[in-house]
Amino acid sequence: MILRRYGTSVHSVEPDFDSKALTEIRFRKDQKHAQPLDEFLAAHDRVREHALEGSAEGWVQGEVEQVLLADLEKRLRTLYGELGPDERLMVESEPGTDYPKTHTKQRVVVVESDNRLHFTSSLQPPLRLGVYRAKARG
Repeated sequence: MILRRYGTSVHSVEPDFDSKALTEIRFRKDQKHAQPLDEFLAAHDRVREHALEGSAEGWVQGEVEQVLLADLEKRLRTLYGELGPDERLMVESEPGTDYPKTHTKQRVVVVESDNRLHFTSSLQPPLRLGVYRAKARG
């Protein structure tokens, strides 16, 4: 399950990455799970962390950004697929402090005597994720 903190609670979410959106790196609550943050933290230990970075380049800005976001989502889903049965993946990047956004730079490139724009998009800062494992009950 992919989780994200919203205030004092934790909700299950699905990636909703869209290069046409103002905030490209967004997650949508899926209403499958919600609980108070303190209960979640009392029942789980943080066992690993991941920082997903990425970049893409090409001749069409929208396509470059979409390739970057598709690759990010693929890697996120791979991490999710590798979780153990008692593990949860938590989005730890916080809006307003270190939340990732795509940044695109353009430069002029001469191709067969024509000036063309070339775009490079990157994700800055990285998307921070934590893996949490349920504590052993005893």
